[in-house]
Amino acid sequence: MSILVGNNTRLIIQGITGKEGSFHGEQIQDYGTNLVAGVTPGKGGNDALGVPVFNTVSEAKNATNANTSVIFVPPAFSAGAIIEAAESGLELIICITEGIPASDMVKVNQKLQNFQSRLVGPNCPGVISPGKAKVGIMPGFIHEPGNIGVISRSGTLTYEAVHQLVSVGLGQSTSIGIGGDPIIGTTFIDLLQLFAHDDETDGIVLIGEIGGTAEEEAAQWVLDNNFTKPIVAFIAGQTAPPGRRMGHAGAIISGGKGTAEEKIEALKSAKIHIAESPADIGNTMLKAIQT
Repeated sequence: MSILVGNNTRLIIQGITGKEGSFHGEQIQDYGTNLVAGVTPGKGGNDALGVPVFNTVSEAKNATNANTSVIFVPPAFSAGAIIEAAESGLELIICITEGIPASDMVKVNQKLQNFQSRLVGPNCPGVISPGKAKVGIMPGFIHEPGNIGVISRSGTLTYEAVHQLVSVGLGQSTSIGIGGDPIIGTTFIDLLQLFAHDDETDGIVLIGEIGGTAEEEAAQWVLDNNFTKPIVAFIAGQTAPPGRRMGHAGAIISGGKGTAEEKIEALKSAKIHIAESPADIGNTMLKAIQT
C-alpha cells in the first residue's frame, strides 16, 4: 500500500518556474508522479513542464483537485508557502527548502494545528514510494519496490540505507526524509504509526542523528505501543565532539542530551536492532525480518 505518496498522488509544485522547481520537477515527472499543476505568483496563465501554472495554491487545487504539494521556494517565502498550501486544504505538504528560520517554523507549526494538512520537512529530500510516486529530490533509480519503510533525519544517509537494502534484495514500501532542522513537521513517531498500519511494510529502517530527543521519544513510543514490526536503527554523528554542530541545525548536543550513546541505549531498550555503520543496515534488516 505504501504511505503518504503513491498512485493517488495529484501533485502541485510551488515554485515550479524557479531553477530548483523546474529541474527537480522534470525528474519528478519523469519518474511517473502525477504532476497536475504549478504555482508561481505572477506567472499564472502560463505553462511549465507541460502543466498549467497558477498564481495561488487554491486556484491550482480548485482547477486540478490536487492533494499534495512540494515546495521549492526561497527560505524567506517558505513559511508563507506552507501556510498557503494548508489553508487551501492540501492533505500533504513536502517542503524541500533549507535555511528556513526556526522562528518561522514555530509559527508554521502553531498554524498547522488548525488544519488537517501533514507537513514533511523542511530541509528534507522528500518522500518516495518506489514504482509509484516520487515527491522530492532523491534519485529515483536507486530505489526498488518492496516491503521496508525508511525514515531518516539525514538526506544522503537515506540514499545509503536504500542502497544497502537493495544490495541484499530488500526493496522499500516508502522512504521518507523528515529533515534535519530542530523544528519539523512530521516526526519519527508519526511515521511509525502510519507504517504500523501499512500491510505492505514488514520492517522499518530508522536513521537518526545526534542532537535533540526524537530518537529517544520514538524508542519510548515503540515500547509503550508494543510495536511488533522489526526496526533497524543507525545513529549518525557517533564520533562528533560534544557541543560541536555537525551539518544539520538539529544535530547539536547540549547539556548532555542527545548524545549517540544515549540514543543507542534508548533504542536498544526498545528491542530495536542497531546497525553499527551504514554498511550494516541491509544485513541487519535481513536478519531482523528472518528471526
